[in-house]
Amino acid sequence: MPHGLLDKHTILELLNAEPPLVEQAVEIGAQVQPNGVDLTLRDVARYTSAGTADFSNASRELPSTDVLPYRPAGTLHLDPGAYFVTFNEVVNLPKDLAALGRTRSTLLRCGVALHTAVWDAGYSGRSQSLMTVYNPAGFTVHRDARIMQLIFFRLEQPVTDGYAGVFLRENV
Repeated sequence: MPHGLLDKHTILELLNAEPPLVEQAVEIGAQVQPNGVDLTLRDVARYTSAGTADFSNASRELPSTDVLPYRPAGTLHLDPGAYFVTFNEVVNLPKDLAALGRTRSTLLRCGVALHTAVWDAGYSGRSQSLMTVYNPAGFTVHRDARIMQLIFFRLEQPVTDGYAGVFLRENV
């Protein structure tokens, strides 16, 4: 099987796999792109404490967060700063795929960026990422907005042991 960036046709096939590559999408037909799948916004949280990282994760401490309430119209106005976002979709990567997330260009044009990690082969869960509002006037976002495109790469060969870290099946 060829390796490299997956195309729309292959993504659509994998959406019908068991488990599906992506599930719990808002409207999957609108979210599948020529080279990936748009992930949508579920929640935005504000950081309320510091975090800690080390080599072995023995001292790892994730910061506390408070989820921000949407206005009745389903919007949030975010002042400049760092926010913790949760996506609606659950991603299920088989052992021969990895993924990278990229900020949608609309957000970049608004002065907003998403900072993401690698989605390792074998990962399954409802991911979270860092959203930074750089625009000094802030940013207004709607619930379920398409904010990131997840692109998938087929590995040269499947991994023997897929992702098994603490974030496996997160937020599911």
